[in-house]
Amino acid sequence: MSNGSFPPESGRRGGTLAIVLAALIPACCVAFWLLSSSPGGSKDDDADGGGSGSTAPSASSPSSSPSATASPSSGKPLQGKVVVIDPGHNPHNRDHPSQIARLVDIGTNEKECDTTGTATNSGYAEASFTLDVARRVRTALEARGATVRFTQDGDRPYGPCVDERAEIGNTAHADAVVSVHADGAAAGQRGFHVILPKSVRGGGADTSAITAPSRLLGERLRSRFAKATGSEPAQYIGDGSGLDVRGDLGGLNLSTVPKVFIECGNMRDPQDAAELTDAAWRERAGRGIAQGITDFLNE
Repeated sequence: MSNGSFPPESGRRGGTLAIVLAALIPACCVAFWLLSSSPGGSKDDDADGGGSGSTAPSASSPSSSPSATASPSSGKPLQGKVVVIDPGHNPHNRDHPSQIARLVDIGTNEKECDTTGTATNSGYAEASFTLDVARRVRTALEARGATVRFTQDGDRPYGPCVDERAEIGNTAHADAVVSVHADGAAAGQRGFHVILPKSVRGGGADTSAITAPSRLLGERLRSRFAKATGSEPAQYIGDGSGLDVRGDLGGLNLSTVPKVFIECGNMRDPQDAAELTDAAWRERAGRGIAQGITDFLNE
């Protein structure tokens, strides 16, 4: 050790360093604050949506946009599907008795072009009922993305005839066709039923390819219609199953695409008629039919 000069020199250097650091640290803090709060910093945060530099937000981040990964048809389960709705009869048929009485070929034999349909005791026509329900079905299906076509919308003088009704669905290459009706059975006979095509082959009729998918369509309709309306399957036809198979209807015999009829209730029964003439009930009926079609097309 040499006359004690080293310790004081070291202390002076340490003191000087401490003073310099004390001056620099506040300055650095101020500079960092200015940089981090600059306009350029906030734009970068907005650009990536998460304020985390170049790291993209995770899939579970609340800032992730659902539309960024959604398909164009998101929320449209029937996008690309074609549905033909066939409102039974025509409100103007009664004004053209000779035209609707002429016989047309239904494949296995001949039958009248069309009929006027039935009516309630108070005069509410089946043709008015079918158009009203069909339009409600169309609204529901179009909201789900389907292309919906009618065989008639009250815009024809009469008809179309049953053979043309079938051809409309065939030409449209429909994924499903539903003909909307109401029955005219005796009073006291209540409920709805769905008519399925029988397997027939003869003349221009060949339903062998559509009987199975048509049954599936009918089963889906039966389930959804009952749930939506609270109605029971008819006990006077189809053994109470709500399904009836027929081979005498041109609209089914001549169809080459899945098709069924639905008889929504009995217009000649006072209790059923009270429902059929109620707009709120018809709205539920329309939703039930639309849901049955949707279930079938989403199989």
